[in-house]
Amino acid sequence: MQHGTLPPSVAAQAGYGLRREVLSPLETLAQSISTIAPTSSPAATIPLVCALAGNGTWLAHVLATSAVLLVALCVARFARYSSSPGSLYTYASMVLPPWLGAVVAWSLLLAYVATGSSVIGGFYHYANLLLHDAAGHAGSTVLLSLIVTAVSVWIAWRDVKISERLMLWIEAASVMAIVILVGLLLVRYGWHWDADQLHLRGMTGSGLRLGFVLALFSFVGFESATTLASEARNPLQTIPRAVIQSSVFAGVFFIVCSYTEVLGFHTIGQDLGASSAPMRVLAFVGGVPPLGVLIDIGAMVSLFSCALACITAAARVLLRMAHDGLVHAWLRSTHPMNQTPGRAVVVTGIAAVLPTAVLAARGASGLDVYGWMGSLATYGFIVTYALVCIALPRYLRNHQAFSPGAQLVPWLGFGAMAVAMMGNLYPVPEGPYGKLPYIYLAYLIAGLLWFLARGRRTKAVVGGH
Repeated sequence: MQHGTLPPSVAAQAGYGLRREVLSPLETLAQSISTIAPTSSPAATIPLVCALAGNGTWLAHVLATSAVLLVALCVARFARYSSSPGSLYTYASMVLPPWLGAVVAWSLLLAYVATGSSVIGGFYHYANLLLHDAAGHAGSTVLLSLIVTAVSVWIAWRDVKISERLMLWIEAASVMAIVILVGLLLVRYGWHWDADQLHLRGMTGSGLRLGFVLALFSFVGFESATTLASEARNPLQTIPRAVIQSSVFAGVFFIVCSYTEVLGFHTIGQDLGASSAPMRVLAFVGGVPPLGVLIDIGAMVSLFSCALACITAAARVLLRMAHDGLVHAWLRSTHPMNQTPGRAVVVTGIAAVLPTAVLAARGASGLDVYGWMGSLATYGFIVTYALVCIALPRYLRNHQAFSPGAQLVPWLGFGAMAVAMMGNLYPVPEGPYGKLPYIYLAYLIAGLLWFLARGRRTKAVVGGH
């Protein structure tokens, strides 16, 4: 592990069997951008935010961007001093009590795995849209889920450099198609303020709060470049930059897209929140119908890219957890030739596809799976971000880098995450969404019980010697 002023005992844990310093700054940035999956938000998340916040959709994304930037500043500050494949778990565990460190570890692992499950569902939704257009019928949702996961696992197992380059080109092409469409819409209709959006006409406070929480999901994973700490070149510089750059880029992109999408639907008198294929509608409004199909293809491929990014990140968190005794030591090993955490990659891939395949077999739509599993992932991310923000001031004190103003950003970040968590819990969500907090809590309790059991077993072994 590369470090700034970390204790020698921590610094000695170098390498973890991963390929050292092979990723360029751009390839490192690609990990965070791909986990965010910016193409999927205009196609799937922004319409859901609009259903809640209406003409305040752009404002919900402004607030979400502000909250994410506060957390990004905290993560980047940690990343200047320490780099480890354990990512945010490593940062928090160096400062917080061991049991809270375990909370961060299990929460972050769930967040990446559940996000992977979510985007696999989104993938089979868009794949079936395109298959229906091309062949007149849809494919097996379970088979599509297994195929996209198998390809993602193989690439993540084979070579991290191939993985990051592939994700970089996929996202660049997908985002460019949306930027072209946004530009066409603004040229055709948008060289004026949309009065309804400017005056937030019809927006309610509760709708904005719930829209903010959902908009926050668009950003989760912006920090995933930190999981490549052993593999990035000059990680103490490139990783903090990647964290900040990905959050800023995503924020600007989402704000512009949310304003433009609402504007486009206003011009034709339709409801963005009720549309299942918004980019096709906007492409028609912009006078370029074929571009809508291209963006749907881009969204599908972007969701594959996100699945790959989530498996890549989750495997490295699991690798670090294995080294710390939080999971079985069998997961510590890396492939001798590929220098990737092969076993952890396979385990996280199976964990990601299993709930999606079960839900798909039970007839759940891809968008439902995307929403359910994405919301579950949000609990893990919010708890992780909040605890990392709390840990930063003490961490800076330990490294003689603390200043009186250093507490402001972490506490603002923690406050933003607390608001987001309350927005998730109250009012109580309807249907399957209302069960998700209990699923997350049960999972967390199981992880903590495992942590306590392994801790006692270790003490017993040490005592026996």
